[in-house]
Amino acid sequence: MATPPMVPAGWYADPAGRHEYRYWDGTYWTAGVADAGITATDPLEAPPPPRQQATAFTPTPQPAAGFTPAQPAAADTPTPQPTAGFSPTPQPAAWFTPAQPAAADTPAPQPAAGFAATQPAGFAAVQPAEAAAVPPLLAGLGPMAPPGAPPTPHRRRRSRAVPAGIALLVVVGLITGLVIWAPWKSPPLLRPTGLTAGALTTDSVAFHWSNPATGPLPDKYLIVYNGEVIGSVPGTVTAYQTTGLAPDTPYQYRVVAERGGKRSALSSVLTLHTAIPPVSAARWQGSWTVAAKITRGSSTIHGPKHFTETWLASPQCATGPCSVRLSVAINGHSFKVTMARAGAVYRGTTTKDVFPCGSGANSFPVRSGLTIRVKLTTAQVENEAWTASAWRGTVQVSSPYTASGNFYCPAAHQTIVLTGGS
Repeated sequence: MATPPMVPAGWYADPAGRHEYRYWDGTYWTAGVADAGITATDPLEAPPPPRQQATAFTPTPQPAAGFTPAQPAAADTPTPQPTAGFSPTPQPAAWFTPAQPAAADTPAPQPAAGFAATQPAGFAAVQPAEAAAVPPLLAGLGPMAPPGAPPTPHRRRRSRAVPAGIALLVVVGLITGLVIWAPWKSPPLLRPTGLTAGALTTDSVAFHWSNPATGPLPDKYLIVYNGEVIGSVPGTVTAYQTTGLAPDTPYQYRVVAERGGKRSALSSVLTLHTAIPPVSAARWQGSWTVAAKITRGSSTIHGPKHFTETWLASPQCATGPCSVRLSVAINGHSFKVTMARAGAVYRGTTTKDVFPCGSGANSFPVRSGLTIRVKLTTAQVENEAWTASAWRGTVQVSSPYTASGNFYCPAAHQTIVLTGGS
């Protein structure tokens, strides 16, 4: 007598209707159950009766007498299908009772998406033996117990799917964070700010600025004047001083930060004005047009009482104020005199013939003592040097009694007022 075919061990629809699937070990239904891909244990009230020897076998599998194949409760209820990856096999013999829906209004379990199977009329699909070890529905949960072995208990968990929108936001946030701050990317090099004037002298200026508000310090700061770098300081220093400048002159500076060979944008422009020196610090030099006027003793001399001459001041030093060698012309007589400096005032004395005694063919020279005094009144920057731009002065002329033949001149004294302009 032929033996009826065995139904291979595997996961099938729960005949009790309490779960999606229950594990068949090839002999009877076990306590292993599965819902939504999560395994658990739920024993049946009693195991099914042992397999009995069939009395007859028909080559074409048919349900045993009184067996009714599982049918949907209504026309719109789909036939229970196995999970993705299951392959349909013939319905077991008459002694095997397939699972039936618990009630007419309860839809039968459905296969996973993408599964398509052709069902023989009246038969329910079963899982092939070679696929029974790991049910497709539970892929990723680890291998299942071999047929006949008790299932491993699992904690029942609820599957929580992360919405696609939230996952996308998380990924975008991570990428944005890496773009905003990536340890392998150098922070931006900020331009120096807060430029402020420091000490200002007649020939130097000083200024300072602020460190960057964020990020590391630069390697160094570059000082820019007229579009050219004129100096630099380390990145730990935020001050600079430059000397050798012209007095009473505006200067404009900018600062640039440099790190790793790269430079920041230029800072804003800082305009500094060197201090204005006193007139006494001016250098008296160059050619001068001198207007002379005799204000005292003019009656004792012959000739004009007003005249204009050209004087030349030659400083006795290379730079700055100092004594001057003055080339003088008075009443048509030229001579030189050394003028000693005392602040803005210069003094010099000499003996010269400036006003003769008599006139015409009867005149003769008179050796007069001259005391010249000059005071600088204004100054300006010329060729980056602080120089005098105007001065006033006097010449005191003292003439002794002088006689020649039948002619003589009594002692006399004249005062000449001078105004010099460049």
